[in-house]
Amino acid sequence: MTDKPTKEITVVSEVMTRNIITIEATATVQEAVHLMHQHRTSSVIVDRRDEADEFGILVVSDIAAKVLGQNLSPERVDVYEVMAKPVLTVPAEMNIIYATRLLSRFQLSRALVIDHERNPLGIVTLRDIVFRSLDNEEGT
Repeated sequence: MTDKPTKEITVVSEVMTRNIITIEATATVQEAVHLMHQHRTSSVIVDRRDEADEFGILVVSDIAAKVLGQNLSPERVDVYEVMAKPVLTVPAEMNIIYATRLLSRFQLSRALVIDHERNPLGIVTLRDIVFRSLDNEEGT
């Protein structure tokens, strides 16, 4: 019997972006855009009101479709009016194969990574997963 080399499992926490930019739901879209521009990111996580609440997410495509595309003023639209909530969350220890399947099933490009107490740890994107997977293949 020959031993097959075991393929190393990559978990979400190994590929996620740790820098999370958060905003309050009552902030304006203009404030969110300023944060995104300042931190060079295309999404912000919307804080929970309390521990029983869920996180939300605001991405550039939401702003384009729901604010600019509707000819609304970003200074007069609040984040909660255009955000997606609840945001899909995945545990930090999830295998990236399953995270990919989950994101694909819901046709999403990103998920919030959380710990066992539901505290945010980072964001994982399909881009992160694909690039990491290809980098690992080239390194072997």
